[in-house]
Amino acid sequence: MSEAPAAEPIALSPEILATRQEFYRRINGGHMAPLWEVLRGLVPLEPNPTPKAHIWCYDALRPFLLEAGALVTAEEAERRVLVLENPAFAGKSRATATLYAGIQIVLPGEVAPAHRHTASALRFVLESSGGFTAVGGERTTMRAGDFVITPSWAWHDHGNESQDPIIWMDVLDLPMVNFFEGGFSENYNDISQTIVRPEGDSLARYGAGLLPLESKGPFGKTSPIFNYPYDRTSRALAAVAAAGKLDPHWAATLRYSNPVDGGWAMPTIASWMTHLPAGTATQAIRSTDGIVIAIAEGRGVARVGDTRIAFGPRDILAIPNWTERAFQAETDCFLFCCSDRAAQEKLGLWREERKAA
Repeated sequence: MSEAPAAEPIALSPEILATRQEFYRRINGGHMAPLWEVLRGLVPLEPNPTPKAHIWCYDALRPFLLEAGALVTAEEAERRVLVLENPAFAGKSRATATLYAGIQIVLPGEVAPAHRHTASALRFVLESSGGFTAVGGERTTMRAGDFVITPSWAWHDHGNESQDPIIWMDVLDLPMVNFFEGGFSENYNDISQTIVRPEGDSLARYGAGLLPLESKGPFGKTSPIFNYPYDRTSRALAAVAAAGKLDPHWAATLRYSNPVDGGWAMPTIASWMTHLPAGTATQAIRSTDGIVIAIAEGRGVARVGDTRIAFGPRDILAIPNWTERAFQAETDCFLFCCSDRAAQEKLGLWREERKAA
């Protein structure tokens, strides 16, 4: 997109400037302001992202998680999480302008108590040998690479019956919810919710390319599938990559969808996974959504704007909105991605720009 030339500033006499400033002072007393003085900031010629590109390296982060596990119990903390703060939003619990992200750990034998909230949440599992989450009366085993959804206002708790820690990335639409000042939460009357459906029930009903005759989902606009297993996702992407030419900007990419309406799996957070076979690279692309990426597998390099960022397994990347991004795979890479694209599309705001080779 070409940028229009800036208008030449108009030279004003000191008398006019003084008169205007005195006028601004008077209207300020009535809680008003002149639009013409702030219009450029309110309606810029193109997005001017605040977030910074950043990587949280898992090998450096994991020891802090284990230390937190020794300092605070899961029940005491309610959620034992290290918040991933974008350098541009220190103290504001934001990974991008609109998304919260954190890394949560549940140790063997622990349960993170049941609660619910209006914010929608996703979990991308980084380590697990048998942990679980329960959502809306159904329990699911969490395995590395699984994408797990907690719909808005659904009861959920997490537990670990294995011998090893379970660790995952949380991403929530908290900044969006808090912008609307629509945040509510509630604690359950017990540490764990009552399980009323067998494990695998939602996947059997909605995840086999078939739907119940009455196919209205139980979680409103959120997908009725709340665990998208990594083994299915990675196999599908490998088959797509092997079947033909990779997209120059997206490589092999499949989005997680709501089987009821075919839309994004969550109403506010878009989610997809990209596969880059070893030795492949993508061309630069930019879009208006800020993106959080978890490396499910592989090593490579991300170019974000003018910055080159080396990444490895289970690292977390923050990609600012309207900033060029491209990826190069040293080994086979699977990248879990999520952004506010789902919300932007509903509002008619989302834009994308692809760079030709």
